[in-house]
Parts: sequence; structure tokens; C-alpha cells
Amino acid sequence: MVSTPTRSRGKEPDAGDSGSQRTSAQRTKAKQPVRLRGHVRKFWEALEGRSKAPNSSTYYLILGCAMALTAIGVMMVLSASSVEAISEGKSPYADALKQAAFGVMGLIAMYVISRTNVNWMKRLSWWGFGIVVVLLVLVQVIGNSVNGNRNWVDIGGITIQPSEIAKLALCVWIAAVLARKEKYLTSWWHVIIPVIPGAGLVIVLVMLGNDLGTVIVIAAIMVAALYFAGVPARMLAIVGLIGAAGATAGTLSSANRICRITSWLGNPSATCTEQFDFDFQSTNGMYGLAQGSWTGLGLGQSRQKYNWLPEAHNDFIFAIIGEELGLVGTLVVLVLFAILGIAIFRVVVRQTDPFQRTLAGGIMVWLLGQASMNMGVVTQLLPVIGVPLPFISYGGSALVMSLCGVGVVLSLARGQLPPQQRPGFIPGRSPKAARKRTRTS
Repeated sequence: MVSTPTRSRGKEPDAGDSGSQRTSAQRTKAKQPVRLRGHVRKFWEALEGRSKAPNSSTYYLILGCAMALTAIGVMMVLSASSVEAISEGKSPYADALKQAAFGVMGLIAMYVISRTNVNWMKRLSWWGFGIVVVLLVLVQVIGNSVNGNRNWVDIGGITIQPSEIAKLALCVWIAAVLARKEKYLTSWWHVIIPVIPGAGLVIVLVMLGNDLGTVIVIAAIMVAALYFAGVPARMLAIVGLIGAAGATAGTLSSANRICRITSWLGNPSATCTEQFDFDFQSTNGMYGLAQGSWTGLGLGQSRQKYNWLPEAHNDFIFAIIGEELGLVGTLVVLVLFAILGIAIFRVVVRQTDPFQRTLAGGIMVWLLGQASMNMGVVTQLLPVIGVPLPFISYGGSALVMSLCGVGVVLSLARGQLPPQQRPGFIPGRSPKAARKRTRTS
């Protein structure tokens, strides 16, 4: 009996073993992309926090960063505004006390919102949007103008800035609208109506007040909401192109805005230098950062705040932080915003409800995007755009609404935890009592 020859299960060698076998260097080179992808995957998992069971660390990171930034803001407003207040015959503590009062109001509102289910905002989203539109119209009719921007209106003896209220109201309204249309977001008609006209109306009303910085923030909120709601990328790209075209047209339609761009590029015209001189503000802001060096001149020892730096306690307060607290102080602020952004991002990626995911994503882009714009302006990475630094710059409306936005995110972070782990549970009480308390909240 002749046995039938069989083929070996091993790999057949090709002609010339030396040509078929890879060298160790080639194998190492092939492994490098795999290792790089592994490191990126591990970093992304750590960023999202998906590899660990939900715990209250995200909640306390958001709460701690918001409170720390608010405290830094009150302290720096006192330092940056005291000299100018004395020169105007006011108390050196006037602006700081106002900021502290608004901070307390904001913290109370943040706590109340964090203990509620934010789905109630969905039912009131259209009412909130309507109120914001009415307030923005009132600004153009009876509003106050400061430094060429008409953003404020007096209601019952209280001055408010409706454009700051519009940021949170738009986050809620767009999230509510897109959540109802979740199954139809592949259709152009459902994506555009009513989000684009509604946000466009708010943008036009704010633009009438010459506040380009707030317009950019609102546009970023709208695009972020569309992204987190799941709108296809091709539609987002077209919306982005339309927004870029609108921003270009808005810039070219104003001599003031053109001068901001040309001054930033280092080629201002003689007319720009005579009428606006944006170089003065940005240059003195850089002087403040340079004088601060590594550790700063000391708290309260700024020289630029002696009427050299316009808006020292407002849009350019980051320069005062760098001058008085140095690179160390600016890095502390940067790290706090970075931690806040990572913690909010964890809340966003863990959301399964479309309304809550879109709402948290819009708030994240609002706070972190505005902070990046402000610090970019102070460090001359961007042209001079009037946007405050969230939690830190002087302004009651901005501070209260920023803390309310944090309260919304805290509510979402709290809702992701088991009842017995939710903040507010007092050790010594039974988990049953804790669950009962959280249900009623």
C-alpha cells in the first residue's frame, strides 16, 4: 500500500529564505504603530473613564474646579479693579464685593439645579428661548452701550446682560429640539428647521450690539450641539462653511473689526492706529505676562493695572494673573480648566439620552471654548475679541450663568451614579433612606 503524500501545515518557504524572512528591525518597525495605537487607546480610555465603574470623582472634580475658579476670580477682581476704583472715587472693594455677591447667587443656583432632574428644562426650552429673544430686542431698544458694545439692559434697577443668558438658553433649546428629531437628523430639512433660523436670530440680535466675541461663542455652541446630537459630518461641514462665510462678511463690514485683524497681523493702517489702537491693549497685556516671569510680582503688585491696561479686571484679567502670580499662576488656571473639561467630557460620553448628551456637550464647548478664546487673545494668539474669562472676569451675568451651566452638568453627573453613591448621602443613614431622598430631589 502506497501512502498518499501530504502537505506540511507549516508555512511554505519561498525561494530564497533570506528574502522571505523579515529582519528584526523590520519587525520592530511594524510593532511601533501597534504600540502607538495601544498608547492612544489607553489614553482615550483614561480620558473617557469608561474602564472604571462610575463613581463620584467626576462630580467632585467639576464642583471643585468651578468653585476654585470662582474664588480665584473674586480675588483677582479685587486686585485688578482696586486702583481704578480709587481713581474714580469709589471704594477699592466695590467691584470685588459685587462679584462675590453674584458668586454666592451663582453657587446657590448651581446647587439647586444640581439637585434636580434637568429634564424639566426640556419642557421650558421654548419659553426660555422666547424670553431671551425679547430681552435681546430690549437691549437694542433701551439698552446701555459700553465701549461701543450694546449688551446690557436695566430691569428693575438691576443691570443684566441677556447675551450671557442666551448661551445657556440656546444649549437647552437646541438640545431639546434635536432630541425630538433624533430619528430624522439625516434629513436636511429637520436639521436646519428650526435650529439654524432660531440660533441665527439670536446671532443677529447680538451682532447688532457689535459683540463679535459672543457671536462666535454662540455659533460654536450651535455647531457643538449639532455634533453631539449626531448630525452627519457632511452637514456639519456645510454649516461650518456657512458660518465661516458669515464671520468673514461680518468682519469686512466693520472698520473696527478689520483694524482688530490688521493690528493682530502686525500691519495696522494709520487710520486704525489713530481711531482704535488695539495694539495698546494687547501689547500691555503681554507686558504684564512678561513682567510676571515665573512666580510673579506678588498678589496686588501689578503695575499694568495702574490705568495702563484697559479692561484689566474684565477681558484682560488673565494678564494680571500672569503679572502677579507668574507662570505658576497661569498654569494653575489652565490646569483647572483642563480638569473641568475632562470631567465634563466624561459626563458627555457616558450619556445615552440624546437631550442630556447634547446639552452637556454644548455647555462644555461654551465654557472651554470661551476660556480658550480669552486666553488666546491675551497671549496674542488671536486678535482682540471681547469675551470674558469664565468664572474669573468681572461680570455678574456671566458668572451666574456659567455656574448655572455647571449646575446642569453636575445634575447629569449625579444622575449617572447609583442612588447610594450620589453626593448628598450622609454616612450612617441607610441606603434606603438615601434612595428615597434622591428620588424626591
